[in-house]
Amino acid sequence: MGVPIVLAHGLRLSASMWKPQLAQLREQGRCVVAPDLPGHGERQGETFSLDSAVQTLQAAIDDVGGRALVVGLSLGGFVGIAAAAADPQRVAGLVAVSCTVQPVTSLTQMYRLPSVLLDRLPDRGKAVNSAFHRLTLPADGAEAALEGGLSMEVAPEVIDEISTMDTVELLESYPGPVWLVNGARDHFRIHERRFLEACTEGRLLAIPRAGHMVSLDQPDVFARVVCDAADVVTVRTGL
Repeated sequence: MGVPIVLAHGLRLSASMWKPQLAQLREQGRCVVAPDLPGHGERQGETFSLDSAVQTLQAAIDDVGGRALVVGLSLGGFVGIAAAAADPQRVAGLVAVSCTVQPVTSLTQMYRLPSVLLDRLPDRGKAVNSAFHRLTLPADGAEAALEGGLSMEVAPEVIDEISTMDTVELLESYPGPVWLVNGARDHFRIHERRFLEACTEGRLLAIPRAGHMVSLDQPDVFARVVCDAADVVTVRTGL
């Protein structure tokens, strides 16, 4: 079975975005779970905080035996980094996806204004966001992304929380193996070299023909990356 795997989703989305990977990894007999973060999916309406999101991942890790490979995309990647730094014993390895940018300098600028503008729409921008996913993702990927619903109202809370993170410092404090994974077309790659240098043991991968939602743009390739990381961690830890 190997090391358990915990998947953390992106902003406004839910655990449903991991549908392709959940199917592929479970077919291989791997133990894999994907919780909803606070304010998202089945937890829509809850207040988001970085601490509560980290606690969500810690609880999921405990549920699968107390140690796991954490895989997080975008928001989930930032939460995964924070969880790894907070308790390295729980996080046997980290796959941080589409999040190699220092939030304090870039996330606020890129997301706060659009979030404010979307919030003024009657549906808080849900229709615009849905259309964007259907336009930019393969049909199956868009359906997976949208299946769990969109949590538009949580974005300001998330941005306020994440924008204060020093992700480089957190990575420097984590002693385990880290895979930094980006789509080759992703705009969140601007600090990837800096992130790599911060890792005690880091690997940097760019997946061709993929954007920010790399797990849905190239689901088969991404699943192989996760499997390879899980196999490495399994051998190293004996899990």
